[in-house]
This record gives sequence, C-alpha cells and structure tokens, in this order.
Amino acid sequence: METRQSPARGVDSRYAMARLGVTLLLMTVGNGGMYVVAVALPAVQAEFGVGRSDASLPYTLLMLGFGAGGVMMGKLADRFGISWPLLLGAVGLGVGYTASAMSQDILTFALAQGLIVGLLGCSASFAPLIADTALWFERRRGMAVGVCASGNYVAGTVWPPVAQHFIETVGWRQTYLGMAVFCALVVGALALFMRQRPPAVAAPVQAPAEAAAAALVGSRPFGLSLGAAQGLLCVAGLACCVAMAMPQVHIVAYCGDLGYGAARGAEMLSLMLACGVVSRLISGAICDRIGGLRTLLLGSALQGVALLLFLPFDGLVPLYIISALFGLFQGGIVPSYAIIVREHFPAREAGARVGTVIMATLFGMALGGWMSGKVFDLTGSYHAAFLNGIAFNLLNLSIAATLLWRLQRLRRVAA
Repeated sequence: METRQSPARGVDSRYAMARLGVTLLLMTVGNGGMYVVAVALPAVQAEFGVGRSDASLPYTLLMLGFGAGGVMMGKLADRFGISWPLLLGAVGLGVGYTASAMSQDILTFALAQGLIVGLLGCSASFAPLIADTALWFERRRGMAVGVCASGNYVAGTVWPPVAQHFIETVGWRQTYLGMAVFCALVVGALALFMRQRPPAVAAPVQAPAEAAAAALVGSRPFGLSLGAAQGLLCVAGLACCVAMAMPQVHIVAYCGDLGYGAARGAEMLSLMLACGVVSRLISGAICDRIGGLRTLLLGSALQGVALLLFLPFDGLVPLYIISALFGLFQGGIVPSYAIIVREHFPAREAGARVGTVIMATLFGMALGGWMSGKVFDLTGSYHAAFLNGIAFNLLNLSIAATLLWRLQRLRRVAA
C-alpha cells in the first residue's frame, strides 16, 4: 500500500471526489442483499412451505450479521486499508448468494444470509465506507458522508424492482446466482480503486510536536474516557433507530389496519426512503456548518416531532405528508454519528468505532421493528407503539443534548 500523499491525492482533492463516486457505487451494489431478501420472502416461503415468522428469519439474521460484521470490517480497514475488507466482501457476496441459491431448507438459507451475505458480504460496504469517506474530506465532510450514506437508500430504490422482475421470470434461485456473479465482480473490481490510504492515517512518521498534538486529539472526547463516550454514542444510536423503525417497518401494516390497503403503505414507505436520500444530502450540508453533534440533536428533535404527528392524524393524505416529513427529518441522523466519531475520536480508530456505532443503530432497527409488533400484539393498536418510539427518541435526544452541553462546558473552561 502507498503511504506517501501527493496534493493530487490529498484531502478534498479531485481524487477524493472520484473516490466518493466509487464509494456510492460500492454501497449501492453491496447493500442490495438486505432489500432483495425481503422481495424474495414470498417465493422462499412458498417453496419451503414455512410460516411467515420462519420466512422472516433470513432477514433478521442478515441484519444482525450486517451489524456485527461492520465492526470486524472496520478494524480490518483501520489496519490494512478499505480495499482489503471490500475484496473480502466481494468474496462473501459471491459465496453467500450462491449458498443461498443452493439452500434446501429455510434454516440453511437463513444461515447463508446471516453468516455469509450479512457478516462477510454487505457489512464491508456500509460502515467502513462511511468511516473511510469521513477521512478523505475536511471542508465538505458532512456533504461527502451524506452522499456516501445515500447509497444505502439508492440500493433500496434500485434493487427491489430488478430482483422482483427476475424472480418472476427465472425464479429466486437463479436470481441469487446472477447476483453472486454480478456483485462479486463489480465490488471486487471497484475495490482495486480504493487502495490508497487516507492521508490522516497513511503518514508513516510524525514529527514530535505533531505526534504530541495527535495524542491529545480525541484522548477524552466530551471530557469522558474513549470507552464511555463510545458507549453513550452506541446507546444513542440504538435508541434513535428503535424510534426510527416504528414507521419504516410497520407503515404498510398500519395502513392495512386503517383500511387503506398495503399498496398505499408501500407507497408511503417508498416516499419515506426517497425523502431520506434528500435528507442525507441536506443534513450533510448542515453538518458542514454546525458539526456532527448539533446535526444529531437537530435530526433527533425533528424525528420526535414527526413521530408525534402520527398520533393525532391518521387520514390518508396526512399520512402521506407525515411519511414524507419523517423521511426528510430522520435521514441525516445515522450519518451524523460518523462525523461525530471523526471529529472527536482518533482518526486511526475511525473504522472500528464507526462500525460499532452503526452496529448499534442496526440492532436498534431490528429491536424497534420487533418491539413495535410486540406492543401491537399486547394492545391491539399502534398508538402505544408510536408512544414507545417517542420514548426511545427522547432518550436519544437527551444523550445528544448532554454530550453537547459537556462539549460546550469544556470549551468554556479551555477558553
């Protein structure tokens, strides 16, 4: 790997911009598995003759593997550079999709999705790429991370109709075999472009004064130990995504209960995700002006407002409007964690630390989707489930506000 840095390949350079474009493609291709498994669910359920809960197991395991794998891939990226995790991810996608296509029962299919596609495949093309992008930009870091993170939502827009077409024409097994070849080749080829190490971590030697300054930066973020600060960010990430999961996971079922039909709910979900792309770009621009922590606080407050609006309004038109608002409000929350880590933690640990926080957000989505369904089963209404989401959102908001207060106090003391 190269360690020297030229201005042409430095921070905010044209190379960094080209690298951002490749990163967007990598995330779009590499994140397709989490959406395709949902599209393939009816066909897989029909072939294996299992219930809906058993057929949902592959998605659950994939998301758990996706979250845990992000930490592992982040550590590999910190040590060897992002290209090696991406190459491993290309192999994981190829092997995982092939194993899924050859599965003879739902358990084998679920294990292939969780242990190979999620843990070794998709995980390489989310959290490590966000962390890597944050290291290549200074002036436009928030916008760059927003563009990068949008790849996940772009994947959710592109892959479902493509997968549905091939599942209907050639079957789900052949669809997965085609994905194995396509994703492995594309991700593997694009990984070769990502061999350059970020300037913040590539320099082999530091002057004594620079080394001393680097030792002080990120040694006690927010006046806390590294572990305590990381732990608070993980709790915040889990809490915000428990709240976020309520509308995203249950809006289709909610519309069905209200008598509007599943198709209307699917349209609202699509609108929500599309607005999420816009939100990530806008939040990135905001983040460049006010910083990651304030962006998190703003996004959390607005997400809470959107959740509150679901309580009094359940008409068809209001639900479309609130779904759009929810997408616009929440899309920038998860990328803001990467900015916070980059601003307050050591650069050489960015991959592992961003991966850990992103893992907490993914676990929050899984927990929130299940918890909202459980609350509905107990109460027979989504009203209590929305209140549960609001409570977790308040937890996230309080942590963000506390960290910002501690940061401002430290700056006043230093001044």
